[in-house]
Amino acid sequence: MRVLIACEFSGRVRDAFIKKGHDAVSCDLLPTEQPGPHIQGDVLEVLDDDWDMMVAHPPCTRLCNSGVRWLAERNLWNDLLKGGNFFKKLMNCDIPRIAVENPIPHKYAVNIIGRKYDQIIQPWQFGHGETKATCLWLENLPKLTPTNIVSGREGRIWKMSPSDERGKLRSTTFQGIANAMAEQWGTDTKELRFEI
Repeated sequence: MRVLIACEFSGRVRDAFIKKGHDAVSCDLLPTEQPGPHIQGDVLEVLDDDWDMMVAHPPCTRLCNSGVRWLAERNLWNDLLKGGNFFKKLMNCDIPRIAVENPIPHKYAVNIIGRKYDQIIQPWQFGHGETKATCLWLENLPKLTPTNIVSGREGRIWKMSPSDERGKLRSTTFQGIANAMAEQWGTDTKELRFEI
């Protein structure tokens, strides 16, 4: 299966799909942090390249609930519109199976995106003793099933000190979640089990 991992520089999700035998390629404006198939550039330019699936991680800065207070205070409404429209382009592209992940969105983002998320997952459901609510918008893919529920659930991500690397560290997918995506979504469509 040809899998596009949109807006990913870490290579984690890409490499998890490659380990399962798929032709997976990451795409981001940044270079990849791990050697592997990577397109450095605008993902919108490669959406029509005959992909079977896309897992997308669009920028969340102006869409997430945690930053809603800054929209009016800093007059960031145009940034919100730009981010929401980018999200919609990914969600509405012509790829048969799509997963888009982002933190919990605020109501303005939901209005632009046009629909609420299908699922919320946490790292502690996939082997990491941390909390970080992650929403999934799914097209022709089932909800992820937890693989390794652990204790020690601490919110480390939002406590990170300001630094040049903070944004990158906060946006990197947990390995357990990447593995679950590849394991559960990297199969033939007939074998996928959808929760009703």
